[in-house]
Amino acid sequence: MKISVIGTGYVGTVSAACFAELGHEVICVDIDPSKIDMLNRGVPPIYEDGLSELLEKHVGKNLSATSNYDYAINNSDVSFICVGTPSDNEGNIDLDIVKAASASLGKALRKKKEYHVIVVKSTVVPETTEKVILPIIEKESGKSTGNFGISMNPEFLREGKAVHDFMNPDKIVVGSLDKRSGDIVASLYSGLNCEVTRTNPRTAEMIKYVNNSFLATKISFSNEVGNICKELGIDTYEVMKAVGKDFRIGPHFLNSGAGFGGSCFPKDVKALIGKAKEVGYEPALLRSVIAVNEIQPMRMITLLKNKIPDLKGKKIAVLGLAFKNDTDDIRESRSIPVIKELIEEGAIVSAYDKMAIENMRRIFPDIEYYNSAIDALRGADACLIMTEWNEFKSLDTEFSIMKNRLIIDGRHMQSPRKDVDYVGLCW
Repeated sequence: MKISVIGTGYVGTVSAACFAELGHEVICVDIDPSKIDMLNRGVPPIYEDGLSELLEKHVGKNLSATSNYDYAINNSDVSFICVGTPSDNEGNIDLDIVKAASASLGKALRKKKEYHVIVVKSTVVPETTEKVILPIIEKESGKSTGNFGISMNPEFLREGKAVHDFMNPDKIVVGSLDKRSGDIVASLYSGLNCEVTRTNPRTAEMIKYVNNSFLATKISFSNEVGNICKELGIDTYEVMKAVGKDFRIGPHFLNSGAGFGGSCFPKDVKALIGKAKEVGYEPALLRSVIAVNEIQPMRMITLLKNKIPDLKGKKIAVLGLAFKNDTDDIRESRSIPVIKELIEEGAIVSAYDKMAIENMRRIFPDIEYYNSAIDALRGADACLIMTEWNEFKSLDTEFSIMKNRLIIDGRHMQSPRKDVDYVGLCW
């Protein structure tokens, strides 16, 4: 089938490449000329494992990019909205980009006679597809549903593993207002071995938010338990390993640490809180999930100051800048508030990350960045481990070049040892 994908961020680019891999003809649409140029040269605008190989394989064959909505809509049967939905200053979802994309789609649809399906893949709060996006498309196209179809198809992709997750899904959810559009969207995934859950748009939207909010809740719960274990001298990892054996709980997302970040969990929990307030419900549990996550990285500073009360002029190595391993994404990275506090305390920050240095440099241009962990550690008074890069597990003799061998581990990457003053965040 012929598909157009609006937005070439993480979700849009990965979805486009994977749909091409499934045999569909795909046109990417973006207003950024540099992204269009990169895609048409087979260069991914973002880092994702396996993405560059897919682009190299399909660009120039069944995958292309353009900024022309009319061209994309006239040469496709289905359009996916994959633009960003950031948080506003209040933490509520900001739909400005979604609204703009919907208006552009509607205008292009006005000129098309054939039936066309519009699919919302952007993460939007319940009722958005029906009460915000649909009216805009109807207004701008001059058409009503029946003349075109609309569906909601949330994504469940992990950054760094997004290509794998798309091609090996544990669930596919299609929420539609009518059977015809839902059937078309479901058929796009026929090449994958996964059952398609069919529902209405607002339920599909809610499934996405509940999925991410529950995972975020498990993390904050684990961190709070970890904080209690720390005070009692108990290894929280030993506790959670046993707890995770309960089939009702499972072992995943029970690792205590510096908290969650990224483009999804913080934003989505806050958006669900905002939607709950809108309908008159006070979501106390969801609020606590965010509250625990906000204070968790500051515990790194507390533990550091227990060892070095005055940080002024002290060199502190920060290992890990991305919000998680296998990505260069620093959005809501727990390293950001930690580095900010270190700077305010007058510390000299030496930072290293396998992929995220250039992104973090835009936020903190004046701290020292290094191309290896050993260079960042040289002469340091302490080391904070903030990201779960595998290479941090194997660090050993590298700590010998520190001025003071103090490690504050926020991700359980190291273990207590005789030659290093080791402090685990929650264990």
